[in-house]
Amino acid sequence: MHVHSYFSGPCTTPFVRKFCRESYSDPEEVYSLLKRRGMNLFTLTDHDSIEGAESLRKHPEFFLSEELTCRMPSGTEIHIGVYDFHERQHAQLQQRRNDLVALLMYLTERRILFSINHVFSSVTGRREREDFAWFQEYFPAIEARNSHMLESANEHAASLAKQWRKIAIGGSDAHALASVGTAYTEVPGARDKEEFFEGLRNGMGRVTGESGCFSKLTRDVFLIAFEMMREKSWTTLLTPLAVLVPVVTLWNYHDERTFSRRWSAEVMGKPESRRRPRWITVPQPAAEELV
Repeated sequence: MHVHSYFSGPCTTPFVRKFCRESYSDPEEVYSLLKRRGMNLFTLTDHDSIEGAESLRKHPEFFLSEELTCRMPSGTEIHIGVYDFHERQHAQLQQRRNDLVALLMYLTERRILFSINHVFSSVTGRREREDFAWFQEYFPAIEARNSHMLESANEHAASLAKQWRKIAIGGSDAHALASVGTAYTEVPGARDKEEFFEGLRNGMGRVTGESGCFSKLTRDVFLIAFEMMREKSWTTLLTPLAVLVPVVTLWNYHDERTFSRRWSAEVMGKPESRRRPRWITVPQPAAEELV
């Protein structure tokens, strides 16, 4: 439910984005690896893109998804996983992704499942207290296991999903092939996509797989760097900087641990921080749509 390919676009890190991509994984290779690892449903969640789906539509177990980069009313940035929609709806999602009110109304009216991804991570920058009020009131799902987040961050996210009675989503968030399918979402007994999503909405889903760690992230950064050098040979001149990669990933996880501790205590420990946003009322599906 969370995996990237070559079509996720440039890296978001300043300066590095000029020559390095988020992922170099070929969609067909991602698909083949997931099949070997036992998955019987498959999607891609590239950043604001569905280009990777072009070669995968022929597979009956594939469904269309993406990871939207969205702007909150507070000005913060978040990543929203949006699952199983039609190709023509992609343009509508992109038009609304920086207008949260319009986006929520569109997703809710069409009963498209969506989740807040890596809720206790600093990967998209700062958080504000009111952001969590929006998550609690209007988001049906929370990513409760991400194979690149620390175990403690995943535990906090799972606890939040349980406390708020949200659908729990699990995914690898793999940007390199080695991590594909190392965390995933199951619905026991589901025989097809329709039964899978019905089971998720009825609380029958479960998340499983690995959490992240220093060695895993460091390995994946080196794998991405290797693919970058294969694509742009001049970047081999940057090879001496490789000694800094373990330092950067170690600092990253220190920052992630601090961020997760702060916001999990803030959100789950103070009821007043979870007050309902007063600005909108998102229309709910008509009763006949829920049958």
